[in-house]
Amino acid sequence: MRVQLPLINAVHGRSALTCRFRCGDACFHPAPNTSSNPYVGDVIATALSRRSMMRAAAVVTVAAAAGTTGTVVTAPSAQAAAQQAKPQPKGRAARGLRFTPVAPNTADTVTVPAGYSQNVVVRWGEPILRGAPAFDPDRQTAAAQAGQFGYNNDFLALLPLPGERGRQVLVANHEYTDEVLMFRGYDAADPTREQVEIAWAAHGLSAVVVEENKKNGALTVVPRHHLNRRVTATTEFRLTGPAAGSDLLRTSADATGRKVLGTLNNCSGGTTPWGTTLHGEENFNQYFANAGRATDKRYGIGTGASERKWERFDKRFDVAQEPNEVHRFGYVVELDPYDPSSAPRKHTALGRFKHEGATVRLTHDGRPVVYSGDDERFDYFYKFVGSKRMKHGGGRAVREHNLSLLDEGTLYVARLTGDSPALEIDGTGKLPADGEFDGGGEWIPLVTATAKGAVSHVEGMTADEVCVFTRLAGDKVGATKMDRPEDIEPNPHSGKVYVALTNNTNRGVGANAPADEANPRNANKHGHILELTERWNRADSTEFAWTLFLVAGDPEDPATYFAGFPKDDVSPISCPDNVAFDPHGNLWISTDGNQLGTHDGLFGVATKGERRGELKQFLTVPTGAETCGPLVQDRRVLVAVQHPGEISGATVEKPASTWPDGPGKIVRPAVVAVWRKDGSDIGV
Repeated sequence: MRVQLPLINAVHGRSALTCRFRCGDACFHPAPNTSSNPYVGDVIATALSRRSMMRAAAVVTVAAAAGTTGTVVTAPSAQAAAQQAKPQPKGRAARGLRFTPVAPNTADTVTVPAGYSQNVVVRWGEPILRGAPAFDPDRQTAAAQAGQFGYNNDFLALLPLPGERGRQVLVANHEYTDEVLMFRGYDAADPTREQVEIAWAAHGLSAVVVEENKKNGALTVVPRHHLNRRVTATTEFRLTGPAAGSDLLRTSADATGRKVLGTLNNCSGGTTPWGTTLHGEENFNQYFANAGRATDKRYGIGTGASERKWERFDKRFDVAQEPNEVHRFGYVVELDPYDPSSAPRKHTALGRFKHEGATVRLTHDGRPVVYSGDDERFDYFYKFVGSKRMKHGGGRAVREHNLSLLDEGTLYVARLTGDSPALEIDGTGKLPADGEFDGGGEWIPLVTATAKGAVSHVEGMTADEVCVFTRLAGDKVGATKMDRPEDIEPNPHSGKVYVALTNNTNRGVGANAPADEANPRNANKHGHILELTERWNRADSTEFAWTLFLVAGDPEDPATYFAGFPKDDVSPISCPDNVAFDPHGNLWISTDGNQLGTHDGLFGVATKGERRGELKQFLTVPTGAETCGPLVQDRRVLVAVQHPGEISGATVEKPASTWPDGPGKIVRPAVVAVWRKDGSDIGV
């Protein structure tokens, strides 16, 4: 089945409103990475890899032999063409993906496949804590919001709740606030203190118990449950790891450098094997004003006033007055959802950058490995390998031990090389002669933390500096500049690691770096997904092989690639963002900023077998919305519908969307659950 793109007028990609409030117009400013690090293409240009030279030598040898016999030698390019033209696999779709794909559309609703139902689990403003009032958009207060579900839900986790059958703990990130869609008559030049404090309370995290309807797959909130919790921009956090207590983290309000108020711009995250959740602080730079240091510039922190003007109401957001406060954001946060009284932690050992998320696997001997991307054009992706083993059991001592696992270990950054001649990477997305964009790579150590102290592996930088200025450390060791590394997720079935690279329209434009084998398209507006296989499939390996699993866009575009699967039977996809896996090992991809003229959505793709690369769209989200936090269980799919109605020019008075409650109601971000009407497993 060839899925046709509808001929419609639609908003293309992110709206100016999204860029303004979520990332501070990051894509409209020069990329902060001005280092002279070699790109993959630069490395390839100086010398072919051993594999390429061996392939060339083999072709010459066979051709010489053929010269005396008249035998025709098949060129590598012909072999690649034959691979692309392989016949349609027979049989049904991969288990877990047996549903009728949703057609690309611009409907102002969540559209799901035939035979599936949905419900809104929880909306912005719904009371979850005891004493919190019902949501009233015209009578909002900071105190009310602190007890209500936060704004712009992103990452989602569902954890078991022993002893309470049919119930689970839902944890959600609240990335940022859209003040123009929250408050009637909002004046961006002159916000009120109450509006600012409401925004502080709408950021952060929510933990809320949800209950399954026994008659269907719907989930509903259990209000006032003792595990329900709100974490906001003013909640007290602990700074842990090698930089905790550093002079770089001390402020006038915290002389210890170990205590910080709040978490900001939590994007994606992860769930740990020891029962906690991880949350990545991403575009934290936009909340701070009046910066001027080179280190601030490398993180995209502005020299003037901030968009939200928070510095008017709390001096900690004014870098000129509190130069170290900004150093206390940009970390991976860990929350214990089973202990509402515990202080969440910011792990400095995992580095400071724009963490898209943080996903975990264990080494063969039980040590944690955490993967995270730095969501910026031409920036890097990282992994942390812990040195302490996870303990099993439910006692307090075991819990405290496991909560310290991310404070000791080694932080690495990725360096990739391709294996094709530079001339074969022409920026169009055309496959090289060997039929794949692929190569090898290594993890470069940056800092190692132990119970006795920390050691920097970066010349000219202390361990504290590496943890606080991690981007600069990556610059120094020659990490590979990528096209906006976002979510990174290891496949629990195969161990392969998948890296979502959302897009980079600056690639190859003007003086910017041209395409290379790992980022093969100039003006890359659709993005791609990289599949990484670590040596011996060991999570603690320092070497890996990689291939581009998917090059996104309209399948009719010759620049697209779907792991070699025939392109007349896949859904169009643009701008992969968050990724997840279902119980069958299929990769599920949510999109952000679809450049094909239709709404963002959620897609499933097979990662193995003869149907590897078959990609099918499962749902679409409403006007102006982004698909976030995908979570795929046996019988339920959850998505966070973030920033619905976020279209340039939209306001509370002039909404661009009426989701989820219909005309006359304020547009509200929300979490949605989807299930099969017949009660069977998803996609089987």
